Amino acid sequence: MPEASLSNVQEQAQDWRDRYYHSRDGVRLYYREYGDPASTRWPVLCLGGLTRNCRDFDLLARRMARERRVVCPDLRGRGQSEFDRDWRNYRPEVYLDDLRQLVSVARLGHTIVIGTSLGGVLAMAFGVAMPAVLGAVVLNDTAPEFDVAGIARIIDYVGEDEPQPDWEAASRHMADRFPHLSRRNDHIWQRMVHNTYHQAPDGKLHVNWDVNLARSLKRLVRGPLPDLWPYYRSLKNVPVLALRGAWSDVVTAAAFDRMAEEKPDLMRVTVRDVGHAPTLEEPEVEAALNELLADR
Repeated sequence: MPEASLSNVQEQAQDWRDRYYHSRDGVRLYYREYGDPASTRWPVLCLGGLTRNCRDFDLLARRMARERRVVCPDLRGRGQSEFDRDWRNYRPEVYLDDLRQLVSVARLGHTIVIGTSLGGVLAMAFGVAMPAVLGAVVLNDTAPEFDVAGIARIIDYVGEDEPQPDWEAASRHMADRFPHLSRRNDHIWQRMVHNTYHQAPDGKLHVNWDVNLARSLKRLVRGPLPDLWPYYRSLKNVPVLALRGAWSDVVTAAAFDRMAEEKPDLMRVTVRDVGHAPTLEEPEVEAALNELLADR
């Protein structure tokens, strides 16, 4: 795609409110708030993947905001949230505590939590740490166990910032590096590219996360990966929609099947022609989300 077209991939007129709060250890954190705070429909909390940020949920949030409030945070070290001076704080229990603060600050009651990858792990952890908050959960290419090969691939790219000279180059780089990302809609693909990078003072495009995330991730996987099945089982009485990219190298088909065995009422959708992770804009995903949200 010509660079001129890429530069025109802009978000629509701002339909959200910029919000900030502080973690208990003083890190300044950012979130977007969409929709009417007075809506009687259950609010939605959108949690992104390891290196992702709130902008990934913009199209979804705009749709859902017609009826309900939608809150989309940037975890520490991502997007507009402050980078942590101590990389050791980039770990799930710290993120969960930050989200506990957000739930209080944003006055979220019974909430539908949509989590992609790491965000899905945090959504499962809500079932143990904040069960009263959960009204329903969407697990987007997240399972209680992960393919080691997929985790290794993620570690490989998280710790690297390969500056790109322009948006066209950034799009090519992402396509080469992540061949199984969803390319079913070119407009959404270009939005994903723009969500991944920011233009720095040097004029180049740099990744929109703290590369020190990789240091914490490497430390986490030195030993056996944690057993997340108890967290998943904490969702026993919660409506759950599970999504898996058909080409995912993070969530195996076997793990996806076991999720259904452990929770017979699980709603499941396998998204064709997509790896890790679906964008949530695929038509079959939108239909499943509409079904989940219909009476809530």
